[in-house]
Amino acid sequence: MSKITSEQMRFWSPEVRELQPYVPGEQPKIQNLLKLNTNENPYPPSPKVVAAVQAVLENSADALRLYPDPDATALKQAIAKQQHVPVEHVFVGNGSDEVLAHIFKAFFVQEKPILYPDITYSFYPVYSQFFGLSANTKILPLNNDFEIVVDDYKQPNGGIIITNPNAPTSIALGLSAIEEVLQANPDSVVVIDEAYVDFGAQSAVDLVEKYDNLVVCQTTSKSRSLAGLRVGFAIAQPHLIAALDVVKNSFNSFPIDRFAIAAAVASFEDQAYFEAQTQKVIASREKLVAQLTEMGFKVLPSSANFIFTTLATHDAGELAAKLRAQGIIVRHFNKPRINQYLRITIGTDEQNQRLVNTLKNDILA
Repeated sequence: MSKITSEQMRFWSPEVRELQPYVPGEQPKIQNLLKLNTNENPYPPSPKVVAAVQAVLENSADALRLYPDPDATALKQAIAKQQHVPVEHVFVGNGSDEVLAHIFKAFFVQEKPILYPDITYSFYPVYSQFFGLSANTKILPLNNDFEIVVDDYKQPNGGIIITNPNAPTSIALGLSAIEEVLQANPDSVVVIDEAYVDFGAQSAVDLVEKYDNLVVCQTTSKSRSLAGLRVGFAIAQPHLIAALDVVKNSFNSFPIDRFAIAAAVASFEDQAYFEAQTQKVIASREKLVAQLTEMGFKVLPSSANFIFTTLATHDAGELAAKLRAQGIIVRHFNKPRINQYLRITIGTDEQNQRLVNTLKNDILA
């Protein structure tokens, strides 16, 4: 798209002119590309997902003509059953990013500052700006080991959001630490963003019944291989779900389409397939970590479907560029504190081996 001039921007709202939007991971169209930059699952969704989507069209002539269920009741029921919570504790949306947007609007537009780490999911600063919270956001630094310092979150605030496991560092926070944050902040909402929790961390969903200020957000994009359909959800006590419903129904009363509902329901009903695939990713991750460590890389402890790694003898940006030249894309964040690290999505064993061989034979040799 051609560059927009200041004259053309006169039609824009003043707030929009100042927005700095989120930049998603690159989705290039290159033959024989190995894409290890966007944390997508290397395995397909359950075969039952494909069958469910096909059945929507085959079994109903009105599948496209009529609106879907605005409450996505079947999906909420499937999530509630899989997560062992009452259905009244479930909220759903178009991917966890939309759910997070509703969370920011519902809970974080406060007089006191919102708290989150300096190194975390980079959509948080975007939402802070979008909802006019930039001046009312307090960024708290991770420690030198890239860990969240729980004591930093024991201060006056209008809300807290923590990604667990954190992104892009991949490090998980234990449930006892999360409880410590919850107990220290009984009068503000604490959001635990669990996009990667299924790959080795412990979910805070078990704490929802105990804490009336907790919202847990998850996605089907990673562990359930449904990134192309956009289904996310939150779990919290009903009084918090009610606030999210108010926001949703003031923005988009039909958020999830009929195909996404059917696919996600089928995924949540096939727990055996889900568990088998996540275990394959975890096993591949541990194997890759061992191989990279043997080559001299420092790899942070990962509970996600990606790793965060650095090689002291090579510039991370140059490594990413050299890998790209070989048809392998990883994520490099040119930001303070982490500009010498690469985030690498876990692929299949064969894909990971291609990465290792390319590093050994073509780049580090």
